[in-house]
Amino acid sequence: MGYKVVVVGATGNVGREMLNILAEREFPIDEIAVLASRKSLGTEVSFGDKTLKTKDLDTFDFTGWDMALFAVGSEATKTYAPKAAAAGCVVIDNSSLYRYDPQVPLIVPEVNADAIMGYSQKNIIANPNCSTAQMVVALKPLHDRAKIKRVVVSTYQSVSGAGKEGMDELWEQTKAVYNPVKNVPPSKFSKQIAFNVIPHIDVFLDDGYTKEEWKMVAETKKIIDPAIKVTATCVRVPVFVGHSESINIEFEEPLDWQEAQDILREAPGIMLIDKREPGGYTTPIEAVGEYATYISRVRQDPTVENGIALWCVSDNLRKGAALNAVQIAETLGNRVLKKG
Repeated sequence: MGYKVVVVGATGNVGREMLNILAEREFPIDEIAVLASRKSLGTEVSFGDKTLKTKDLDTFDFTGWDMALFAVGSEATKTYAPKAAAAGCVVIDNSSLYRYDPQVPLIVPEVNADAIMGYSQKNIIANPNCSTAQMVVALKPLHDRAKIKRVVVSTYQSVSGAGKEGMDELWEQTKAVYNPVKNVPPSKFSKQIAFNVIPHIDVFLDDGYTKEEWKMVAETKKIIDPAIKVTATCVRVPVFVGHSESINIEFEEPLDWQEAQDILREAPGIMLIDKREPGGYTTPIEAVGEYATYISRVRQDPTVENGIALWCVSDNLRKGAALNAVQIAETLGNRVLKKG
């Protein structure tokens, strides 16, 4: 016996990836509905070897459905997620709308699966920001061993984090570099993204940080430990898919790099590829289409008493969004609904 599952925003990058991963992981489904806005009504999407036609989100009745994976923006989520939740359908939301709500659990299953039981307060579970998701997978096993005091992270985030428009802009600007007649001015991004890096993701806050940077701070505290201090610099880079992060970690207790490697090698959701030689590390292009969060360049930081530095790479459309949502659905099924 399987579940009745809804995918909301099925025509977008993340929605399509959710469908791919549900099929790949053979999630137990008896019935599936794919929803989109009225302008995308009837658009066909793939689910395994099936082709499904999208239905109208505005008129859909969530009554009798077990869970809904939402891959739409905060505004649409604000309208439709409460309707689904009120109808008894558990919402797994990929937007930022509910991440900081104390009555909504923010879940990365490898890190804080037990917190999923808090879903019953609103019938909603939040999926974290893409850059946070991969980082906390790396941090949690190290925190369990030596207790993290402070994290300094710089991200190198792909344009797919900005949706199809971001990917299209990089593609068109890249072609334009080789065609001087054609000019493609910035539209989705504040400056040219092709052959460039932009130290600006989301809006600026009063303290000079961006909202993307603030998200990493707030979400890490909620998911792992509110006592951890985090400072982030988030940068958009001309990569289509795959986020990378340079992470510097300061611990309360001593931890050498070899033990850190051993811990990460055995940790759930992590693939350690760390040879101290050219090419002995993972780059974004190698993470595309994979489930794992890849860790490389683990080394001692001699500038603090108990410090480790490492490199972290993941497919942001997967672990940063769709895969984590499906893993939440699996956890919900195994621990709560227990149909599959």
